[in-house]
Amino acid sequence: MQLCFDEQDTLFTEQVNAAQPLAARMRPETLDEMAGQRHLIGPGKVLRRIIEADLVPSMIFWGPPGVGKTTLARVIARQTKAAFIDFSAVTSGIKEIREVMKRADATSRTGQRTIVFIDEIHRFNKAQQDAFLPFVEKGAITLIGATTENPSFEVNGALLSRCKVFVLKALSEDEVTGLLKRALADERGFGRQDVRIADDLLHAIAVFSNGDARTALSTLEMVVLNGDEEGGTTTVTAETVEQCTSQKSLLYDKLGDEHYNIISALHKSMRNSDPDAAVYWLARMLESGEDPLYVARRITRFAAEDIGLADTNALNVAVNAFHACHFIGMPECTVHLAEAVIYLSLAPKSNSSYIAYEHAKKDALHSMAEPVPLVIRNAPTRLMKDLGYGDGYRLAHYEEHKVAAGMQCLPDSLAGTEYYRPTEEGREKAFKDRLAWVKSIRAGER
Repeated sequence: MQLCFDEQDTLFTEQVNAAQPLAARMRPETLDEMAGQRHLIGPGKVLRRIIEADLVPSMIFWGPPGVGKTTLARVIARQTKAAFIDFSAVTSGIKEIREVMKRADATSRTGQRTIVFIDEIHRFNKAQQDAFLPFVEKGAITLIGATTENPSFEVNGALLSRCKVFVLKALSEDEVTGLLKRALADERGFGRQDVRIADDLLHAIAVFSNGDARTALSTLEMVVLNGDEEGGTTTVTAETVEQCTSQKSLLYDKLGDEHYNIISALHKSMRNSDPDAAVYWLARMLESGEDPLYVARRITRFAAEDIGLADTNALNVAVNAFHACHFIGMPECTVHLAEAVIYLSLAPKSNSSYIAYEHAKKDALHSMAEPVPLVIRNAPTRLMKDLGYGDGYRLAHYEEHKVAAGMQCLPDSLAGTEYYRPTEEGREKAFKDRLAWVKSIRAGER
């Protein structure tokens, strides 16, 4: 039978769509089809209102991979009937950007709006980002940028100030599970096949995806393609799912925002004496490929900054963990770092050394640089002695209490300043008592 043109076109389109990955076939076409982001596109929410009112401004979508940044931009373009231009931050140069912008500018004069979508906008350099600025300013284009990195640091201030930033969140396990069930029922997915997969296995895929819809759909496609077929029915077993989800890819960029978020989480968990949270964030970093020496350096700083004299052994534990990481490396050194992190979490806390230094630094930088008091200067030459260097100096070792009462060691303008103010946490209580005793000697009270 000879097919007419429309039938041939329909058949061709179906064949092309069938060849696409599941994630591409299931890409939402409307706001209601999108999974997640209810805080932005749910009924009555701000982004949905401006889309439905056709008042879309230039925007930056910031969020982890696979949460719908590109999809949302395409849905907006479809709903607002705007021309859609997709730029690659990797392959687009200044010349190409300017040529496209000029065409968009000319088109805008006829009343046709253009949405320019830039995926991974943080990969564009300053000159590339600046090329869009004049066209955004005069409304020739609506710019939608997508980034996994903090736009505060990665997008030019001038461009960022002209864009509204919307934060997209990782999908919840329930949202991912719902997406998987829809893919099984939808004809764009596996709706034309008889696929049997238990709910607990869909849940396992959702957990594995880590809130990434693309990963979830790709994993579902993999387990279905590797399922057991019999009599036209494809059955997905627990063994198949386990094989396809054996290695979880954790979201972690050693040079990006998530790197600093997680090291901050480790610090604040230890500071709050929460060893369980601290060990979890430690594992998140190490299993994502973080350099264990970086972690060891950070906890060494923590030992002095947040524990200090409350437990003077904390620094020893941290330094020993650093040496163990250096000598042994991954994965064996994970236990040394875990031991150190747990110890530091449970140690008494004092930041008195940190506060003392910061106070002293401020005075050193912002007060007049007074000379060292003559009494505590060395006098290796006759001239220095004649100038009074060392006059009145008393060696503490020969004093009754090993303290030279009345000898001033700070410059005159800072005399009596207290930088170190000990707490009563852990061993620092003994330092506090000792300091009070020393001050009484200096004041001549004993």
